[in-house]
Amino acid sequence: MFASHHCGKCGKHCMYCRNCIQMGKASECERIVLWKGAPFEQSIPPEPILQWEGKLSRPQQRASDALLTSIDKKNSILVHAVCGAGKTEILFHAIEKALRKELRVCIATPRRDVVQELAPRLKRAFPTTEIESLYGGSEDRLPHAHLTIATTHQLIRFREAFDVMVIDEVDAFPFSADDALQKTSQLARKKSSTLIYLSATPSRKIKTDEIVKIPARFHGHPLPVPETKWLGNWKKTLLKDKVDPILLRWLAGHPKALVFMPDIESMQAYSMLLNVPSVHSADPDRGEKVMAFREGKSKVLLTTTILERGVTFSGVEVAVVGAGDPVFTEAALVQIAGRVGRDPLKPAGNITFFHNGLTDAMVRAQRHIVLMNKEAVKLGYVKGILV
Repeated sequence: MFASHHCGKCGKHCMYCRNCIQMGKASECERIVLWKGAPFEQSIPPEPILQWEGKLSRPQQRASDALLTSIDKKNSILVHAVCGAGKTEILFHAIEKALRKELRVCIATPRRDVVQELAPRLKRAFPTTEIESLYGGSEDRLPHAHLTIATTHQLIRFREAFDVMVIDEVDAFPFSADDALQKTSQLARKKSSTLIYLSATPSRKIKTDEIVKIPARFHGHPLPVPETKWLGNWKKTLLKDKVDPILLRWLAGHPKALVFMPDIESMQAYSMLLNVPSVHSADPDRGEKVMAFREGKSKVLLTTTILERGVTFSGVEVAVVGAGDPVFTEAALVQIAGRVGRDPLKPAGNITFFHNGLTDAMVRAQRHIVLMNKEAVKLGYVKGILV
């Protein structure tokens, strides 16, 4: 990933690295500046530190207890929890314990949307704690926050800074596919520190000292199991400026719908034909459109996989158009299905994979969810099961 060019700064033929070029060019003639000043010295936040009045479910409490122990042991732990298990709430008591011990905490996630969703929830739970959120375009610049919530790209700013490092959605792109980001997350934490991984679809490559599994959602209802429905050659229909009647009937029967598309071009064409908003990673108005959908100002939202994880919409139902496309891996489809039924007042809902031929990823995603439901029933975490 190294390249060279004539450098206008030093006037010589200069090497630079292309691997992290999106963070700004790092040329060999430039200095890397490391902070050598006073270490983190932040007093304990005023009491009460944790002001969350909720109650953990049995599987949540089991995971929370394991995290409390990991703070003392300074070991590594993976929490394998289904979508909607309440992973954020599981962290609360561990964060509180770390803050009481005057430890510096970081929660990192690959997606900016997840940072923006987590930050207000954590600020409500820890109102006396100094919390900063870091992502491209954020305005926070606290020198020594108790708690840092950041995209994994932002961890390049830190070196041996954190006593507790939480990597949320550890299997998500780009973190899962970028060795540099994974190394950066390791460099950002102290040599003697606690490392916590959170994921609903963890890779087998993840190696930790301990694994805690949560097969049930916090509200005790089973995960909605995806349906599959034949859609045929929907792209050919789209070339005629038409939307397949099968999908139109599904939309008519599901008034609050999140529709996942395999590519931006098809999504934008659907957006025009259906006269509904769409979002993707480079959309400058993404935040406003997502908020409008959350508040009910728009009833249908088209999206790429950018919203496959880390976002919650009450009462939403989901369609995946072209579910056989390679972009929809087993992990992606499990995460997408996990958008449905997260609200305890609306724990059920429809998730449909529209396809022109079943793929292994679709079949494995269905099986993954069915097996999690069966395990949750076996352990007594849920009373019934959807099949």
